[in-house]
Amino acid sequence: MKDITIQMSKRGIITLPKPLRESYNLHPGDTFSLIDLGGVFVLSPQRSEIDAIADKIAAQWESDGESLESMLRALREERAQRAS
Repeated sequence: MKDITIQMSKRGIITLPKPLRESYNLHPGDTFSLIDLGGVFVLSPQRSEIDAIADKIAAQWESDGESLESMLRALREERAQRAS
């Protein structure tokens, strides 16, 4: 399917175009997962295993005192060391 432009209403409601609803058999009352990837939104009509795994990883990082930012920083440092 091509790029589609949609508009959010004052109340924050976004309507999925009818061809998408029909194509994916979506109905009123269906639930979705919304993932914010730093300003890129991923909307999924069902909770995927990836979501569950990501939640487990995030919980483990939190208990270890880590964050996505600290992991990315460590990755950049490792890349810089290997590039030298």
